Amino acid sequence: MISDLDAAGSAALRELSPADAVERLNLIAADEAAKTLAALPFAQAVSILDQPELADAAAIVTAMPEALAGRLLEAVADDRAADIVGGLEPDVAARLIQRVGAASRSSIETLLAYPAGTAGSIMTTEYVAVPSTFTVGATLDYVRRVEKSRETIYAIYVLDPGNGQLLQVVTLRRLIMGDPSAPILSLAAAPAVVTVGPLVAREDVARLIRRHDLLALPVVDDAQRMLGIVTVDDVIDAVIAEQTEDVHKFGGLEALDRPYMQISFFGMIRKRAGWLCVLFLSEMLTASAMQTFSDELAKAVVLTLFIPLIMSSGGNSGSQATSLLIRSLALNEIRLRDWWRVALRELPTGVVLGVILGVIGIARVTAWQMLGLFDYGPHWGLIATTVGASLVGIVTFGSLVGSMLPFALKSLRFDPASASAPFVATLVDVSGLVIYFSIALIFLKGTLL
Repeated sequence: MISDLDAAGSAALRELSPADAVERLNLIAADEAAKTLAALPFAQAVSILDQPELADAAAIVTAMPEALAGRLLEAVADDRAADIVGGLEPDVAARLIQRVGAASRSSIETLLAYPAGTAGSIMTTEYVAVPSTFTVGATLDYVRRVEKSRETIYAIYVLDPGNGQLLQVVTLRRLIMGDPSAPILSLAAAPAVVTVGPLVAREDVARLIRRHDLLALPVVDDAQRMLGIVTVDDVIDAVIAEQTEDVHKFGGLEALDRPYMQISFFGMIRKRAGWLCVLFLSEMLTASAMQTFSDELAKAVVLTLFIPLIMSSGGNSGSQATSLLIRSLALNEIRLRDWWRVALRELPTGVVLGVILGVIGIARVTAWQMLGLFDYGPHWGLIATTVGASLVGIVTFGSLVGSMLPFALKSLRFDPASASAPFVATLVDVSGLVIYFSIALIFLKGTLL
């Protein structure tokens, strides 16, 4: 653990790549990281601050002298500056944004205006664009002049000189191989340019980039004028953030907005307590269900031995189905209108899985009885049948409910990931007990009950 990085420590960081330097800075407090970053050469400090992996960048910038912080925000990519400014306290953000040049300030404010999770919120306004009147040679000269200030130069966007509409995209490879005297539009290979609007979800942007094998995707307004581009590394960062959020939701807690070790004790309590209380209150329904069948439990205490088995099997089958469907919905492999097809698929799947577990459950009761490991009484055969039939019903119900819940949440415009495994398990636990004791009444009435 690095406790302090003085001038000597800063000198050591000068030998590291930006990615390695970020790893070192992530180990120390934000105020210490700010001092270390300020002691580095300006160009290297910009490269490090430009890394999305730098944790608590907003806190680091806040701890710096405002003049230096403003210069750094001016120098980093506009989309990265927008991310940092968006994490600042409003009063700090208002002061620092005034220290940024007019052009960068306008870009940052434009990016911050788009809702989180959209193409507009993750795009960059630093791209290479030329008018359609340019030749290949003129375009090459322009790329050489601006390449240091652009996010990427691998795609050159050709615009209508009159209204700024996006006409075509030319790759750097074709540009290099082209005749310098030829018009730039002669190198365009694609019949139509793939574009997105600024409010398109970042998941859809990722799918388009993957489908068309793009390095960057242009973002345009309704008039097809260029607003910015989303690069493949921006998409990767966004997808990692989205998947991290979903994983946290699967575990039944709020998404963490910072690395685990940087969340305060009370912050961690706040993130976890809410969902935990909701799940606890939901589990109270399980106690209510058991109270309803308290007479049956008093008559046949042996039934309580299989309650954990019954509840966990239903919850597990529901969690499996939920996880599969959430991922399929996220990847657009299925749509809301496919709910009935999924139900028709999960229903027989749940029955077969339930039969498999039911056979195992019956075999377990039979083996323990025959081997003398436990005496279930003279009606052990009926108990085994009850366990087997209950597993079929509960696993089938769990699979069906677990597969339908993501559809229900998405139709209500909630995040399907909210149908986390603990939530599904809690729901199936309560219904599983009702199914279990209802089947027990059918098979054991007149004997144990």
